Amino acid sequence: MTAAAMAVVVATTSAMANLTDPSNPSGTIVDRFADIEVMRYAVPGFNELSLNQKMLIYYLTEAAISGRDILWGQNGKYNLALRSLLEDMYAKYQGDKTSPEFLAFEKYLKQVEFGNGIYHHYSTDKFVPGFSEKWFDATLKSEDLDLSKYGEPATLKKLIFDPSFLPKRVNQAAGQDLIVTSANNLYDGVTQAEVEAYYASRKDTTDLTPVSYGLNTRVIKNPQGEVVEQVYKVGGLYSEAIERIVANLEKALPYAESQIQKDVIAKLISFYRTGNLKEFDEYSILWVDDTKSKVDFVNGFIESYGDPLGMTGAWESIVNFRNDAASKRTEIISGNAQWFENNSPVDPRFRKPHVKGVTAKVINAAILAGDAYPASPIGINLPNANWIRAAHGSKSVTIENLTQAYDDAAHGNGFNEEFVIDEPTRRLLDEYLFITDNLHTDLHECLGHASGQLLPGVDPDALKAHGSTLEETRADLFALYYLADPKLLELGLLDNPDAYKAEYYKFMLNGLMTQLMRIEPGKDVEEAHMRNRKLISEWVLEKGAPDNVVELVKIDGKTFVRINDYEKLRALFGQLLGEIQRIKSEGDYAAGEALVEKYAVKVDPTLHKEVLDRYAKLNIAPYKGFVNPVYTPVKDADGNITDVTISFEEGYLPQMFRYSRDYSTLPHEN
Repeated sequence: MTAAAMAVVVATTSAMANLTDPSNPSGTIVDRFADIEVMRYAVPGFNELSLNQKMLIYYLTEAAISGRDILWGQNGKYNLALRSLLEDMYAKYQGDKTSPEFLAFEKYLKQVEFGNGIYHHYSTDKFVPGFSEKWFDATLKSEDLDLSKYGEPATLKKLIFDPSFLPKRVNQAAGQDLIVTSANNLYDGVTQAEVEAYYASRKDTTDLTPVSYGLNTRVIKNPQGEVVEQVYKVGGLYSEAIERIVANLEKALPYAESQIQKDVIAKLISFYRTGNLKEFDEYSILWVDDTKSKVDFVNGFIESYGDPLGMTGAWESIVNFRNDAASKRTEIISGNAQWFENNSPVDPRFRKPHVKGVTAKVINAAILAGDAYPASPIGINLPNANWIRAAHGSKSVTIENLTQAYDDAAHGNGFNEEFVIDEPTRRLLDEYLFITDNLHTDLHECLGHASGQLLPGVDPDALKAHGSTLEETRADLFALYYLADPKLLELGLLDNPDAYKAEYYKFMLNGLMTQLMRIEPGKDVEEAHMRNRKLISEWVLEKGAPDNVVELVKIDGKTFVRINDYEKLRALFGQLLGEIQRIKSEGDYAAGEALVEKYAVKVDPTLHKEVLDRYAKLNIAPYKGFVNPVYTPVKDADGNITDVTISFEEGYLPQMFRYSRDYSTLPHEN
């Protein structure tokens, strides 16, 4: 169901990038506001690509950016109207730009741009403006802006200033109607029970090749009171944006590196025209089979975190090309996929007897778009359809130019000195965390998501709202268990039998303590990746207590994580992996819900306050994201493209404003 591995903030000791050199921008800080830091990422190797490869990347990036409005529309009914309003106010403002009200407005605008709408990209809570309604009204008047141009004035003002109006994009609170209480734009006029009944009536659990129902639709009630789907396609919902995506995919076709890549692009175009999910599955199979092309891309309705029921895919795109040198380690991992599956600590009934088509590579991202921008995953494993994974395999990537940017930015930020228990552990992290973190991502994406099988007749959506959390838990546990396996030393992926301890310590520290810096006081943990890490860490803390495997200790009044027995910790990871795989394989919703609600949701307020207070002293942004490089075709006197150049100078708001100016396609309301 899920494919994204998210980065966490821990310092390591890689070579520090030259932050003043635009040719090596990795980790360069572009902007800082609220709880967010915006960076640049390098694209090493782009200039060495052939002209055809550069042209392919150029048109694929144009297709990627062309879908921007779709995600904004999915994230909220009024987001596109709000964006247009805020950008016009900012561009036309002639008042004092040093005043507290304007600076608060500027921060709010930056937050909205980063969230692809009015909701925080991680917590999904609505942003709270720091400027007054009085200032807002006066600014509209002074700049001669008519609010009705953007939508119903009362609704837009209520959206901005009323915290109780559409307060949360994705609600995962137990015991509530998750659709009615979620403010995303994936449903309208329907309840959770009605949507579940609608899809239950459509699904055939005996179908061995089921489509991913709801992946590319908005579910509404028609005038007759019937539950129906509005399909995302040419001629359907979001048509204007999809038409532009298709036009650029067609321009990319002549530059495809092989016939199979041409077939991949052509099938994606056909899917966008028909909206037929069978065609999306055909595209996914072709995409999995294309293992030779250096240039690759993701483009479509992919991850379902933004849907409280875990069905509708958020639009996203990542254009990339293979890092040949770094891919050697993922090729080793994927080449041994069957060994890892055979030796997994799960019931043999739930293992795949024949692991098919697991391919893995390390890539450099060339462009990030939609749900992958500005905040991006650092690893991907697709497709998400379980039957395609079983019959055709999957493709896994680690995005190393992004992990390098995170690492460069974290160098020397004081995090380890504040939160890591002692100097020997800090030295362990300094020496081995970068490689073990990347290996964790490799194992998580390449093998974790690709491992295991459902029992016959089990609905892939049986775990419902908890499906994303439990799938991330499963993949993380698989990776954690095998990081400590001697097989990694045998394969030459690690050179020290204790190296895995760096990742174990970081994971437990993050899951038990430091990820809490992303949670507001009094709030529960709601995001799937954070719930996953908390579930694992809290479960092993409790189950390992009799043997004192892991403990929280006080030193000089501060709480630290201490791991006393790494071998027993690994055994606990394996034990929990066995149970999570059973839950998924059998579709045991009740057991999955019980684990999530007991271990993954509630926050200790005393520990939370301590973490927030200690973290505040470090002045580290909890969330990070990126601006994209700019690609420019170079033409000769006859208008022929002779090269594509890459530059890294564009700022954060200038990039957002350019995208809005040059790539906006959809009306204010969708």
